[in-house]
Amino acid sequence: MSWKPGDRREGMHAMIRVDQAGEYGATRIYAGQLAVMGDRTPAARTINGMANQEERHRAFFDGMIARRGVRPTALQPFWDVAGFALGAATAAIGPAAAMACTAAVETEIDLHYQRQLAELGESDTELSHAVAEFREEELEHRDTALAHGAESAVGYPLLSGLIRLGCRAAIAISKRI
Repeated sequence: MSWKPGDRREGMHAMIRVDQAGEYGATRIYAGQLAVMGDRTPAARTINGMANQEERHRAFFDGMIARRGVRPTALQPFWDVAGFALGAATAAIGPAAAMACTAAVETEIDLHYQRQLAELGESDTELSHAVAEFREEELEHRDTALAHGAESAVGYPLLSGLIRLGCRAAIAISKRI
């Protein structure tokens, strides 16, 4: 997302809006997974740990939206339902599919955060430091998911590809709406 000097403020607002929407969506995916899996399995305990980090990320961006007067995405009710449904559906397939979901989402978030960091440079140190920190945690989530069998999920290439495509679409839409 490039912007011209005259619309730099809206560019920053779009970054914050999409990041908050993404972190919110991640919390809903994990909520859906945990609703299906409960807390009885090692996979569920791992997911719960990642969910707690996503809650912290979301809280940071919620605060940034309030402090900076950023309009949140109007699609939050949709992301609420879609995220929960994606999480529940992948968990219903099994723990490997739940991990495949995490690996796919975090792969796209890594790319998204890399682009943001390149675009931000040193122009907004509060945002760039948070994005850099959260990116590292998202990479840990991806690596954890891969270590816990994500690639062994039935139909992994298709499942991963569809989830990644959905993430890219969600990012593009949430920047604007």
